[in-house]
Amino acid sequence: MGAHYTLQIAGLTRKLKICALNEKIDIAAFILFSDVELTEACARELIAKVPKCDYIITAESKGIPLAYEMSKQMHVPYIVARKSVKAYMTDVMSVKVKSITTSSVQTLYLDGEKAAWMKGKQVLIVDDVVSTGESLHALQQLVKQAGGKIAANAAPLAEGDAINRSDLIYLQQLPLFFKN
Repeated sequence: MGAHYTLQIAGLTRKLKICALNEKIDIAAFILFSDVELTEACARELIAKVPKCDYIITAESKGIPLAYEMSKQMHVPYIVARKSVKAYMTDVMSVKVKSITTSSVQTLYLDGEKAAWMKGKQVLIVDDVVSTGESLHALQQLVKQAGGKIAANAAPLAEGDAINRSDLIYLQQLPLFFKN
């Protein structure tokens, strides 16, 4: 059995698998998929800390269940910035992003219809873990391109330099594991 990190968050305890990010750093894998109890608890705790908003946005990633649950509990719609253009999308906006957990540059796409929803509105940006802040920055760019106002940035976990960000609301720190 591989190494694990014990995380206590939102009144729950989870054992996170330690995974190699590269030859210098390992990370603890925080996966909300399939863990409804954890998703609901993190959503509840974050909602208590974030300002009111008109919409929630997240990237097409592990943040989707959290954005959905926060949307449900707050009674506001959520929007997903997609990783590819879909047939139903029109007047698409896009931004490039290089996340710590992906091997190459990706593009996030926002449907023009969803962009129009955000114009002049307060938008809460939600992610599962903020580390380098690149995904967060990409979502901020999309909200601004759409004419939306950023209400806040939120995630259950912050790791690395993200723990020092003054513009991030988070519940817990997640350590990085440096190799010799």
